Amino acid sequence: MSPFRLWLMAARPRTLPAAVAPVLVGTSLAITEDVFRPLAFAAALVGSVFIQIGTNLSNDYSDARRGADTEDRLGPVRVTAGGLLPPRRVLVGTYLAFGIAVLAGAYLAAVAGWELLVVGVLSILAGVLYTGGPRPYGYEGLGEAFVFLFFGIVAVAGSYYVQTEELTWEAFALAVPVGLLAADILVVNNVRDVDTDRRAGKRTLAVRLGRDRARGLFVAMLALAFAAPPAVAAAGGLSWWLALTALTWPLAPPLVRTVRTRTDGPALNGALAATGRLLAVFSLLLSAGILLS
Repeated sequence: MSPFRLWLMAARPRTLPAAVAPVLVGTSLAITEDVFRPLAFAAALVGSVFIQIGTNLSNDYSDARRGADTEDRLGPVRVTAGGLLPPRRVLVGTYLAFGIAVLAGAYLAAVAGWELLVVGVLSILAGVLYTGGPRPYGYEGLGEAFVFLFFGIVAVAGSYYVQTEELTWEAFALAVPVGLLAADILVVNNVRDVDTDRRAGKRTLAVRLGRDRARGLFVAMLALAFAAPPAVAAAGGLSWWLALTALTWPLAPPLVRTVRTRTDGPALNGALAATGRLLAVFSLLLSAGILLS
């Protein structure tokens, strides 16, 4: 396998919609107020994507060191545990990814205030401490909560703030469905790995709740995500163009069916990718609805 494909595998492109979606939504909301800073948008997008890549690399490295990525896992091969890349090289890649994110954050801090640099540092710490550090929160069932917070609330509101330098309730409300769908990607991942995670001592939310309740959580979060845009429109924040997200409804039933009934790796790997695609399409339609408002 070529070095490019190895690093692409390590970056986990199926998870990257979680990094792009909030920037699109937050920036679209700013454009409705006749504010658009192209360079700030580009920096926010670069920062978000490379925080996600750095988090993925850090997770790959840390899980391998803790013995969580064993040969019997159902997910794709991890480059560290699979011996495809030396641990030190993965660690250097982690530093490089986070370094690029810091440079993007420094620019945002220069144009929109030092608060953005603090937000960026906290986001990077959240990425590292997910499976790293003395007490990784991903091993204690808090992963989904942190994904909702940082790839939903913080990322959408932050992307809006770098454009307008203010915050509104609409920015937080529109962050909710984005955060829920991003967290659902992790729910699918943890439902798939529930047995191997339990044996490795990794107490994810799926391990704590059990597979059936975790599946129910996936469905509930999906339903809340679909309900959020009409609720924002009904509250008078934006127009009913937000209901464009309803066009993604046909994608939900086969996804729910797979998550609720399948336990094999290939099917759930496909569901994980499909959840990422749903987030991407949902966010594009949500952004379009915001702009049409």
